[in-house]
Amino acid sequence: MYEKKRRKKPVINEPGWSVDDYYQLPEDGNQYEIVNSILELKPSPTTTHQRISHRLERILTDSCDNDYITIHSPIDVILSDIETRQPDILMIHRSREHIIAEHAIVGLPDLMVEILSPNSANRDRIMKKESYAWFGVPEYWIVDFKNEAIEQYVLENDGRQYDLADVFEADDTVTSDRLPCVSFTVKDGLKL
Repeated sequence: MYEKKRRKKPVINEPGWSVDDYYQLPEDGNQYEIVNSILELKPSPTTTHQRISHRLERILTDSCDNDYITIHSPIDVILSDIETRQPDILMIHRSREHIIAEHAIVGLPDLMVEILSPNSANRDRIMKKESYAWFGVPEYWIVDFKNEAIEQYVLENDGRQYDLADVFEADDTVTSDRLPCVSFTVKDGLKL
């Protein structure tokens, strides 16, 4: 029988990386991100995380496919020469599909979604939220399936910080002013 994995920090903390260096990494089955030129190793997500991700991606695709392209991880989003991210789910309006390259998304998605895991809460709530806002991702969701909630953040007028626009809970219908096709209840979106 397999023992529960010991929690280890998901960070390599190796500085001096660029996107060009990143693409020289071997295909080793691991997920990496570059954060301000520091290479970070991300642990594999849990099965619950993956099931939630699949369900949300399917709901968003089903309701928004005419207007948006929905993609789930692993997919690289290149934010700068020294910053790449792999959000759990992202959406790009079809009028901007030119940012979808064969190897990565090269530009800003309209929505980036992160699903909380025990070892990712700090990264998702602080580090990624700050990074996504700094680079100008218009809308960011944090999905907290344990508490049946989706936090919706939108850029402030200055475009460098997020405002908490809404916290949708179990029976609430998730909507977005920026993504008018979005409409689902939290409990349906987070059903296993």
